[in-house]
Amino acid sequence: PDLLPTCNGEITTMSFLQDVVDILLQYVVKSFDRSTKVIDFHYPNELLQEYNWELADQPQTLEEILLNCRTTLKYAIKTGHPRYFNQLSTGLDMVGLAADWLTSAANTNMFTYEIAPVFVLLEYVTLRKMREMVGWPGGCGDGIFSPGGAISNMYAMLIARFKMFPEVKEKGMAAIPRLVAFTSEHSHFSVKKGAAALGIGTDSVILIRCDERGKMIPSDLERRIVEAKQKGFVPFLVSATAGTTVYGAFDPLIAIADICKKYKIWMHVDGAWGGGLLMSRKHKWKLNGIERANSVTWNPHKMMGVPLQCSALLVREEGLMQSCNQMHASYLFQQDKHYDLSYDTGDKALQCGRHVDVFKLWLMWRAKGTTGFEAQIDKCLELAEYLYNKIKNREGYEMVFDGKPQHTNVCFWYIPPSLRGMEDGEERTSRLMKVAPVIKARMMEYGTTMVSYQPLGDKVNFFRMVISNPAATHQDIDFLIDEIERLGQDL
Repeated sequence: PDLLPTCNGEITTMSFLQDVVDILLQYVVKSFDRSTKVIDFHYPNELLQEYNWELADQPQTLEEILLNCRTTLKYAIKTGHPRYFNQLSTGLDMVGLAADWLTSAANTNMFTYEIAPVFVLLEYVTLRKMREMVGWPGGCGDGIFSPGGAISNMYAMLIARFKMFPEVKEKGMAAIPRLVAFTSEHSHFSVKKGAAALGIGTDSVILIRCDERGKMIPSDLERRIVEAKQKGFVPFLVSATAGTTVYGAFDPLIAIADICKKYKIWMHVDGAWGGGLLMSRKHKWKLNGIERANSVTWNPHKMMGVPLQCSALLVREEGLMQSCNQMHASYLFQQDKHYDLSYDTGDKALQCGRHVDVFKLWLMWRAKGTTGFEAQIDKCLELAEYLYNKIKNREGYEMVFDGKPQHTNVCFWYIPPSLRGMEDGEERTSRLMKVAPVIKARMMEYGTTMVSYQPLGDKVNFFRMVISNPAATHQDIDFLIDEIERLGQDL
């Protein structure tokens, strides 16, 4: 009650915010301290009962509010911790954090130049630079920062459908033929989710077979396209993946582009995870052919370590997003403004309210330069190779697929001593299935590290180690292996 805009609230406000900043700074320092836990795990019901989280009629004191801040961070997962390997987005970048604070203080909406002048210009500059890196001449085209890769992929689907059947915007799905999309069996679930949301239906997403390394097989793609056309369906989109979620595989984009050209199908590349490799001279060959795509998803909040969330959809054809999505709301996008209306980008988005996501990326890029991002990414890939070399012939480990990983995903089984002599069979498989979940649960109870596991196809639960945290070192990789062995010895 004593904070601004209350009369004479300046002093109270300053000291309150100073206290908050102190709490945050302590948390930041702790995040990088290897002697602290990654997680102080409590079961949901424990956490609910331990504190009073309920909302009341009467206000609380500022002391209590500060306590709420401390408590929240006490149980937060330290996603910047050098031993947090659980998700594709890890790390805590200081310049990115500063940019996020500034964005929150500016507290504006991305829809018009009128109320977000600098942010709108930075989005324009940054998206153009990203399109240049994709390889489109002069960075031509269009784009938008959206709330995560799933939404970026959905935009691609929306725009591809509009390009082929513009009447769908007014008339809806009933006015057009039955559409089908194609993506690999290892692709992200958001492709099906987008099809469900857009009324295309998940049954209309045809999953293409992958080879043993998780890459889409182009001959199977072509076969399924021909098959769909014979049934009278209209293929409208192929979503290739550059960096799959589990294996970190890169689909063969050149072969896929040839097929898309032959059958006149929109080619989308979901580079949410692998797009960052475009920053690296050493690794960007893995995305050869991406310049032939009609649209690209690229999440700087993953491999590039930009604070969540920061996801870009890039579109090669300019003006298409606008005609696909615009509704000409006259109270927002007045046509008689006194500046260049092309900077009012809000009508090409699905959202009305849109958060400023670009500033974190832009400021980090200024602070590091492209070469800084390149060094950071190369280092993560080098660490993944170090892990692979360390465990590929080590007793008690089995790789899920042969050969060194293309991205920072390293997939492996830990085989406890009790299973090492057993021959392959149902008994061994069902016991192996339970190993990773138990080790993961113990990791979280101890709070020492976090790494993800999952089954895939006919393969039972295995660890998927991913590295995108610039703070990680060789010692952290060694620690992870020792920890898995310590926690799994007796299983």
